[in-house]
Amino acid sequence: MTFEQSVTYGHSFIHRLDPRVRVVAAMACSVCIALLRYREVACVGLAVAVFCLALSRPSLRFALRRLAAVNIFLFFLWLIVPLTAGGEAVLRLGSLEISRPGLALVTLVTLKANALALLFIALVCSMSPATLGQALDRLRCPPKLVVLLLFSWRYLGAAVNEWHRLAVAARLRGFVPRTGLHAYRTFGILLGMTFVCSFERSERVYDAMLLRGFSGRFPSFAPFCIRARDAVFAAVALAVLAGLILCDVNAGQAHV
Repeated sequence: MTFEQSVTYGHSFIHRLDPRVRVVAAMACSVCIALLRYREVACVGLAVAVFCLALSRPSLRFALRRLAAVNIFLFFLWLIVPLTAGGEAVLRLGSLEISRPGLALVTLVTLKANALALLFIALVCSMSPATLGQALDRLRCPPKLVVLLLFSWRYLGAAVNEWHRLAVAARLRGFVPRTGLHAYRTFGILLGMTFVCSFERSERVYDAMLLRGFSGRFPSFAPFCIRARDAVFAAVALAVLAGLILCDVNAGQAHV
């Protein structure tokens, strides 16, 4: 079992919660944290996300890999926003000015982005894509979106394998990747063949599913059940969200 599978099939408190409760909690918390306006309250939201992450007990390597993808994007914001936001200058480097409003804005964005990433790592990434699709189906999400999610998860790897197979076949025939018109044309042909092969595979899979009685919706046999711990978690999450909103409102009144 890989470390990512150990995160998905763990035995922590978060893993024992009903997937529907986890999905709803993640969506509600993400909306609440995204609307926060002040850094102090965003720090509280980040602390809540860290606590949820501790409850899910993921692999440290797994969490750091997911956070790295978020913070690489934030790094470019730190390079651009303080120099272009305008306002009071904190530091001058020749003709460049680092503004206080820009630093405040990018700090707030960083806190909220990391809090959202940690929440989804704890609540959503800790379930398998199949379980997530079944939870969304039980929450009455559009069936076509659920099927699209499940098929994307299932066959994205197949499309990548098809690309690797065609790339290996091209290298065996003497193709060397380089910058040039011939190389660009070859890459275009490989990409087009990948789409064609994936489309043909999708038609075969769809025909096979129709022969097995597929009606546009996957039947769910997962034993979803709301228990006492789910109700307690939902009540605590609701109280925390109300507290964050109240703190943000009070912080706004204090800044006026």
